[in-house]
Amino acid sequence: MSAKKDANFATQCIHGGLSPDPQTGAVMTPIYQTSTYAQEEPGKHKGYEYARTGNPTRTALQDNLAAIEKGKFGICFSSGLAAMDNVLRLLQPGDEVLASDDLYGGSYRLLTAVFGPFGIKSRFIDMRDPANVEREISKDTKMLWIETPTNPMLNIVDIEALTAISKDHGIISVVDNTFASPYLQQPLTLGADIVLHSATKYLGGHSDVVMGAVILNDEETAKKLYYLQNAAGAVPGPQDCFLVLRGIKTLHLRVQRACENARQIVKVLQNNDLVANIYYPGLEDHPRHEIAKKQMRDFGGMVSFDLKEDTLEAATQVMKNTHYFTLAESLGGVESLIGHPASMTHASIPREQRLSVGLTDSLIRLSVGVEDVEDLVSDLEGALAAAVSTSVD
Repeated sequence: MSAKKDANFATQCIHGGLSPDPQTGAVMTPIYQTSTYAQEEPGKHKGYEYARTGNPTRTALQDNLAAIEKGKFGICFSSGLAAMDNVLRLLQPGDEVLASDDLYGGSYRLLTAVFGPFGIKSRFIDMRDPANVEREISKDTKMLWIETPTNPMLNIVDIEALTAISKDHGIISVVDNTFASPYLQQPLTLGADIVLHSATKYLGGHSDVVMGAVILNDEETAKKLYYLQNAAGAVPGPQDCFLVLRGIKTLHLRVQRACENARQIVKVLQNNDLVANIYYPGLEDHPRHEIAKKQMRDFGGMVSFDLKEDTLEAATQVMKNTHYFTLAESLGGVESLIGHPASMTHASIPREQRLSVGLTDSLIRLSVGVEDVEDLVSDLEGALAAAVSTSVD
């Protein structure tokens, strides 16, 4: 049976918004692999007409996502950027988006290269100081685009403070919650209007699906987004929805293990002379550590660091000598990944802007997985040692 609304998080992951299949009693949601549905007569059907408009597997996932984010409406799309695209379609030419100056490169590209020519203006600002955000709001500002923790610098912004400002000014607040996942923070409970996920990452959790999702409480806005979901058609297939549903059932276990492993990885980096700076909100000297403690359950499985030798060559020597940390884009899977944001995930952001937020040429981003931490520690120590050896030679 579906979880009660006051059920704890782990219970919501497994039962939230879900019930056994009414026809067969199947405990797992079936994959409804169909493009269309039989109708008794024109306009008279069982709630489904055409699979772009709706699919029972997708409906189950959307209800589950709403439950774990403590929202009323969940809406799924074919990718995280497709979800963002549909949220931005709530705006009109002449409207302005204030976005984090440290954000995912694909989000930057969508805002500037895709929506910019249609008259949607974007400005990228430091959101760590709420007063600075309020100063930057203009008469055209209609949306705050918030990442926290940010990608890849792991900056923390105060969700509650920023969403209060957005409400005072009648602005839509959107929080990209991909890095944290609903296990670590639930922005709707902190005042956000819309939460967005690349479900490809922690929600799916196994690097085998691409999907996006938005969750919200406002019925009128939800109706607009459901309309856009159908009208624009960037919907996920039923098997992908099944895979994300399956992934969510272990979300709490996976993310907690990743958090525990990340803490050990950070200790290794702190004791390595090759490392210049470590970016991780769990560090007590992180400038927004207390805010992270306030709004997050734990500090996440994402860790970034840069090297004292600030060159791509130095970073490459580290990245090409790992074994368990796979050099690849993406994050949030059970396996650990290592990446170079400047040349991979954030290459679409101009170098000057990358450097202005601290994204150096030697910055390395880790997505810490759920392997035995002793193996991950040994792997990273070996890669750093190999890089030192190469530079000496």
